[in-house]
Amino acid sequence: MSGCIVIQSADEKRIRVGKHLSQSLKLTLSDTIQKPYCLVITDNTVELHAPEFGKPISVDFVSGKNAHRRKFGGGRGQPFAKAIGLKGGQNPTVIDATAGYGRDAFVLANLGCKITLIERQTLLWALLHDAIETAKQDPEISEIADRMSLIHGTSTDYLAQLPETEWPDVIYMDPMYPSREKSALVKKEMQLLHQLVGPDIDSEDLLAIAQKRAKKRVVVKRPNSAPFISEQKPSVSIEGKTTRYDIYLTQQNLKQITT
Repeated sequence: MSGCIVIQSADEKRIRVGKHLSQSLKLTLSDTIQKPYCLVITDNTVELHAPEFGKPISVDFVSGKNAHRRKFGGGRGQPFAKAIGLKGGQNPTVIDATAGYGRDAFVLANLGCKITLIERQTLLWALLHDAIETAKQDPEISEIADRMSLIHGTSTDYLAQLPETEWPDVIYMDPMYPSREKSALVKKEMQLLHQLVGPDIDSEDLLAIAQKRAKKRVVVKRPNSAPFISEQKPSVSIEGKTTRYDIYLTQQNLKQITT
């Protein structure tokens, strides 16, 4: 995936951020925004500019939609939290194997989970990294952000090499599902996510390794109409209006469905 970095800030800290990202992610520093994608370092954030998709996109855990969901998202009573196993005072450790824009991971961190986000797409990783670091500086949510750690890499590789002492209670997957790219119902940011990440080619392999590494359960988010991954029937599913959570309990938990 090609891309560049443009620094639009005179702040020395932000300049260092841009130069560090350029070196670590092997992205060219540029004076002008280039197609198809460009990371822009401003005084306050890292933005992804993709002219085809209109206004820049950034990840913000401090304000906006993430802040609204943090305050009014339904807490532990929402289907997502139940699927993860947030019952009573339990705070399972979680790996989000398909981080994307990090919204679901932030919800779990807000509810008390220690969560590791894995994102293989370089530009998305950069947005997430900046958002987490910014959140750590905000006194209202720094405690939440401190429960989030970010890995740049491929989830199947990361999980395959993960030592047993670091296996999480839960592995969460939200694999890419074909969207109606030209439909007005699909938001621009989701269209961009589909274009950046590309088609789902490894969800079957990811589910297989996740089931070997999760100590309690693997949770897969799917549209209600979508088939099970690998045609593998889950232990149980929780359905919402448009979304279904397929829960694959590990052998030691098959008799302890906590949903």
